[in-house]
Amino acid sequence: MKSFLTFFTFLCMLQQINSQELPYYEIPEAPANYTAGTVAGRMIDGLGFRYYWATEGLTEKDLAYKPGEKTRSILDTADHILVLSIMTLSALEKTDMVFPKQGSLSFKEMRKMTLENFKKSSDILKKSKDLSEYVMKIKRGNGEVAEYPFWNQLNGPIADAIWHVGQIVSFRRSAGNPLPKGVSLLTGKVRK
Repeated sequence: MKSFLTFFTFLCMLQQINSQELPYYEIPEAPANYTAGTVAGRMIDGLGFRYYWATEGLTEKDLAYKPGEKTRSILDTADHILVLSIMTLSALEKTDMVFPKQGSLSFKEMRKMTLENFKKSSDILKKSKDLSEYVMKIKRGNGEVAEYPFWNQLNGPIADAIWHVGQIVSFRRSAGNPLPKGVSLLTGKVRK
């Protein structure tokens, strides 16, 4: 029994170490100066931190949970947040939007990619001198490309992702698996 407990403790520590390798276990230190880019980057840091903890410790049962027949499951909602993170990062990197094929990623891979997209987006924004250079280009079904200024990133994909992270928090609570204790959304730190 003692060796089983030691092994179990080791697995828990290993999981915690692996989790901490992902961005947004805690929010990075705030930039020294307030600029349009640092404020927008910090907004994404807050989103990343909330997403990290909204999705930490979800079980297969949680991922399948949806509060009603006509709503998304937690997994479907996380997939949508991944799409939103790709939309933002693509505009910031000035690249075409490339989305993974539906169902091609495990939840763990999806979560990692989303967190890394948020971190890359934040890093780009914090170094930016002119947010107007980040134009979001959305290719329509008819081949036309619609272009949107950075303003639409704020009220579009970024705000939408924040909205959907709140849904995941609500859904997981309804499924019986609330957020882990000690997470401070105000400070962006985890109380031990």
